[in-house]
Amino acid sequence: MMGAGMALRPARRGNWAFFPEFSGQILLLNAFYKRGKLVHYLIRTSSLGQALIAGSADALCAILIGDDADALRKDLQRRFPGEELRETDIDTAFERLTARVIALIEAPAARSDLPLDARGTVFQQRVWRALRDIPPGSTATYTDIAERLGMLKAVRAIAQACGANPLAVVIPCHRVVRRDGGISGYRWGVEIKRELLRRENVSGF
Repeated sequence: MMGAGMALRPARRGNWAFFPEFSGQILLLNAFYKRGKLVHYLIRTSSLGQALIAGSADALCAILIGDDADALRKDLQRRFPGEELRETDIDTAFERLTARVIALIEAPAARSDLPLDARGTVFQQRVWRALRDIPPGSTATYTDIAERLGMLKAVRAIAQACGANPLAVVIPCHRVVRRDGGISGYRWGVEIKRELLRRENVSGF
């Protein structure tokens, strides 16, 4: 049965609780940073461009996509000012996480249980959790998410929280569309968003 308040637009029959474990998956808030761990990152090539993947062997804190590796490094520095960032291939456990991220980028409809450490405000965390409840192959509007959260006047703030999402694909802000079903903006480019939706077999993309 579809969860109250969310009007999903599936390419195939789906519902709000398609992957109910997603909504219960723990986002570690800022615990990773409070422990003061070094932030490792790697840049790998995907079919959508360069992917910068950052975190530790325990959890991911950023997945950034683009064409320019140096621009991705600057974006990471902007998002995590004051943190020690190290590009590395040494940590084999982290390397295994990055391989799983690339696999998800290539097949975004796949089930994801990647450990996340998403840094954001309490409000952003609520929005990102709601995004993770949208099943692959389905879409929702900012208004749908506002209704789901019981915050009908926060549509613009929800859009801003989507734009601040540090974890491309894993927190699927690409599944948010306009009220008319058309494609809306995307932090990593509209064409990448369109391709992700196409890979999830969303009608019209």
